[in-house]
Amino acid sequence: MEPYSLYFTLLIQHSNTIIDLIIPHSHYFAVVLVASIVILYFASRRKVPIYLIDFSCCCPPRSYRLPLAMFEEHSLLDHMDPDAVAFQCKIIAKSGFSEETALPQSLAQIPRTKALASAIEEAETAMYSAITCLFEKNNINPKAVDILITNSCVFCPTPCLSDMVVNKFRMRSNIMSFHLSGMGCSAGIISVSLAKDLLRVHRNSLALIVSTETLTHNWYNGKVPSMLLSNCLFRMGGAAILMSSRVQDKHKAKYKLQHIVRTTTARDDQSQGCVYQDVDPEGNEGVSISKNIVIVAGDVLKKNIASLGPLVLPLREQFLHVFSIIRRKLWATRTSIYTPNFNHAFEHFCIHPGGKAIIKAIEKNLGLRKVDMEPATMTLYRFGNTSTSSIWYELCYIEAKGRMKCGDRVWQLAFGSGFKCNSAVWKCLCDVKPDTASAWSDIIHSYPIEVPDIVRIN
Repeated sequence: MEPYSLYFTLLIQHSNTIIDLIIPHSHYFAVVLVASIVILYFASRRKVPIYLIDFSCCCPPRSYRLPLAMFEEHSLLDHMDPDAVAFQCKIIAKSGFSEETALPQSLAQIPRTKALASAIEEAETAMYSAITCLFEKNNINPKAVDILITNSCVFCPTPCLSDMVVNKFRMRSNIMSFHLSGMGCSAGIISVSLAKDLLRVHRNSLALIVSTETLTHNWYNGKVPSMLLSNCLFRMGGAAILMSSRVQDKHKAKYKLQHIVRTTTARDDQSQGCVYQDVDPEGNEGVSISKNIVIVAGDVLKKNIASLGPLVLPLREQFLHVFSIIRRKLWATRTSIYTPNFNHAFEHFCIHPGGKAIIKAIEKNLGLRKVDMEPATMTLYRFGNTSTSSIWYELCYIEAKGRMKCGDRVWQLAFGSGFKCNSAVWKCLCDVKPDTASAWSDIIHSYPIEVPDIVRIN
């Protein structure tokens, strides 16, 4: 007999007894009944699963490649301050970049130009190539997309980037479109969070996320070292991500979203001013990056992990961590606090490649292995810090190496101005075969490589 049938039979058999108990307390029973129905309703509601069908990363044309020697020559010919040029070359030489990273043509030509038309052309190049590749690989009709989310931190023209995408691909007039700006490098995960919420409200829908950053409009021509850093750390790139809450997409999706954890410390003045858009004394606009960024990033990372850990770590790792904290406080010992082994929670790590110093700091503080940081290190070397799309280049690297297997768990971690730290956890639903048309496919056979501590100018 089915459980529900058994409960119903017992209810009938003892109905008289139940009625005798209910009648004297009918008001209380009514309240309890309604409360029970509400609790059972919400308990029975399953969260709508969110799938990642596929994604694609822009591979800038080789003509956009700007080696360090060319960067130095063009900067001097563009009448940039010689000390500012020397400072930038010194930073780039130690950045962990290869000679393959790309800048838009507007910043490679002489003189450099920050024209709006050039910035729009750069955004279109990165976005349209990634979206076109994604649609063609998955045979997606642009009119099938229900939700569109674009993000770019500093560049926000009118019409916005999402309108540009709708126009280019002739999407539906009732599409729900959004553009996120000013959210920093972690806007890619914030977009995933927004897409998740929208897909659960609007069930059986398809969402397209486009993550990019435009360098043309943000190039700094002054002399302030903290503002020159943005010229050294960011490179051209973009990614398009297709997410779904449609039941029929379960069998063709690559990943299922497990968790999103977002943390911001913007209420703290030091954190809020760590990455700041400003104007220097000579009137040149740029983004200032504080020397305290590694310390600030470490503090917000701890807060993010404190929320993420209980969701993903085995009980043993959680117990050892909590016990070490209690032991240190109760016995006032100087023993170190136990760092959980995140290899017990994840098989793959996509750590935002904000710079060599940040990658090394995370590797040390989380006790990760070299192979865990390989996607971040190789992405920084090959493509540079492409802002919000960086974590997708890393996931693309893992797939291109043939390492992604069914059941594997992936941790995407990104930092952003404010200061923010956001995490996304995905579970792989199938053995992912290397894509012959991915951003890594043409050179993946030569990776990983040993990254030199410093690149010398020829």
